[in-house]
Amino acid sequence: MKKNYVSDLKANDWVTDFFLVQSKEIRLKRQSRDKFLALRLADRSGQIEAKMWDNVEKFADVFEQDDCIKVEGVVEVFRDRPQLSIRRLRAAKEHEIDLAELMPHTKRDIDAMFAELTAAIDGFENQDLQRLMRAFFEDPEIAERFRKAPAAKALHHGFIGGLLEHVVSLLNLARSIAANYAYLDRDLLQTGVLLHDIGKIYELGYQRSFFYTDEGQLLGHIAMAVSMVDRKCAELNDFPPKLKALVQHMLLSHHGKYEFGSPKLPMFPEAMALHYLDDLDSKLESMRASIAETAPETAWSGFNPSLQRAVLGKEAYLAEKSESPVEPPPPPPAQPPLPGTEP
Repeated sequence: MKKNYVSDLKANDWVTDFFLVQSKEIRLKRQSRDKFLALRLADRSGQIEAKMWDNVEKFADVFEQDDCIKVEGVVEVFRDRPQLSIRRLRAAKEHEIDLAELMPHTKRDIDAMFAELTAAIDGFENQDLQRLMRAFFEDPEIAERFRKAPAAKALHHGFIGGLLEHVVSLLNLARSIAANYAYLDRDLLQTGVLLHDIGKIYELGYQRSFFYTDEGQLLGHIAMAVSMVDRKCAELNDFPPKLKALVQHMLLSHHGKYEFGSPKLPMFPEAMALHYLDDLDSKLESMRASIAETAPETAWSGFNPSLQRAVLGKEAYLAEKSESPVEPPPPPPAQPPLPGTEP
């Protein structure tokens, strides 16, 4: 049976499919105070909020967060965003699921992106920085983790391959800005791009959900990255200590401000450029994701907590669809039979 991907769901679609439970809450209805289930479900294409209004006692204990479930329901629109109204569900059996299909995943080809990354390193003119980059990205464990890691738990690029996608995007920006500002050291700026979030390969776990590891909670990706650079430079024996200090400063200052968790403020041009490029790419991706999660006929997204605003989808706005009422979904069919076992 063809997978109903989250990114393809639209109002009034009837859905019978498998999803990964990213969050699960039992809440109370405002008036009756009856219980209902509030879920966030995901597959490799994205995530969707879901509600189960009835029979909560029957279904609440058959699954937990990070489990895979099979659901049956209809897509509705609530506050201008698609929402799945679940009629029935069951826990998925191990032989029925493929986690590669259910974990949020980059839409780009991971092998192609990693080839872009290695090609950028091959183009370095500074031999010391090139040796350092190869020490990182030719390390099998680091390379494997880097190919899979998300760039964040939720704020931006929160999907498998998200860190790699973020870094490849920044490499393109770094080359463009270095061409515009001749005094910038392109290799040093690209080194900062490649390593600024390297600690996230150990800070974040990404088996069935994205979570902070114990080490990530205790240390954070900035401290972890500085330590990783220290170890790799030691392996190279004769790496210039002043160049190492510049690289580590870029990692320590890339959040830009103390209130954003940055231990240092950027103190030379490449460090300042890295901060603003990182901030630009992360915010644009957060905007893109907000628009993608909004019903196509709706101009404004829901409130984005990380950006502290709603986001305008200009295509819907220019098409003057933002004022158009959304048709309510029709009544669901009477318990259509499911292929195979009951959900």
